[in-house]
Amino acid sequence: MLQIRPVSDLRNKFSEIESIVTTSKRPVFLTKNGYGSMVVMSLDLYETLSDDTERQLDVADIQAASTDARLSHKKVFSSVRSRIKKVK
Repeated sequence: MLQIRPVSDLRNKFSEIESIVTTSKRPVFLTKNGYGSMVVMSLDLYETLSDDTERQLDVADIQAASTDARLSHKKVFSSVRSRIKKVK
């Protein structure tokens, strides 16, 4: 179930929010004046969400270290755009 709480709960009910994010392994969405303000999540959930990105960045670093070739931003974005068009 989606947890949406006012941002004041972060200060006033921290231990409750901490318990929610660590026990349920789900984020808590905080609002300020009725609008989304931030998301609180456990370190385990954050690591799960970011692990793949970190691995891909490590691969990119290794590839970059193995060659002097560099791509311009125009070439990179052109390649990305063409891949997006193929998916559509």
